[in-house]
Amino acid sequence: MNVIEAVIFDYGGVISTSPPLSVREDLAALAGIPVEKLNKADRACRREYDRGRFDTAGYYHYLAKEAGIHADEETILKMARIDTDSWKNFNPATLELMEDIKAKGFKLGILSNMPFDFLDWLKTELPVFHKVDLALFSCELALIKPENKIYEVLAERLGCNFENIVFFDDMRENIDAARALGIRGFVWKNVEEARLELQKLEPERFQGR
Repeated sequence: MNVIEAVIFDYGGVISTSPPLSVREDLAALAGIPVEKLNKADRACRREYDRGRFDTAGYYHYLAKEAGIHADEETILKMARIDTDSWKNFNPATLELMEDIKAKGFKLGILSNMPFDFLDWLKTELPVFHKVDLALFSCELALIKPENKIYEVLAERLGCNFENIVFFDDMRENIDAARALGIRGFVWKNVEEARLELQKLEPERFQGR
């Protein structure tokens, strides 16, 4: 069995909690369209946002144009604020797991699709950010998951082979792409499941925790 050298976490839905459905409902109400139409437009547009092409307000201007939404500047800014704030709730159990992983001597990392303006906030507010060995964000690389290149950059900068990396992400497509390269990828369910997977891979170092 290959030794695990690094454990990497996605941000949204893993380090942070996922926003409740009410957030999407509030955004759709402001836009004056059904939630389903908003979500469809978001899926079509968000990759360019994560790639660093827009700040949050710019992204909502772009989404409004693509979805045929007629919204004034005040509404756009309000939508941007609601969206950004909905991702600011950290999962304390995940933070504890990250601290534990670092204490056990593994390299600790973050790999996330994220826009510039949210990243500015994260770097000052995430409690474990100063303990992370490597943090890669889509906006800074102009690369997004699940593109192969972003995982190649991850391995190169960690100084690890793919098979020596564990990666947790809540999106199946991101994990499938990582696994195709040889990374030990796991779709995030909760901290308890993540600890069990780590115990299977490194029983001596994770036994009992």
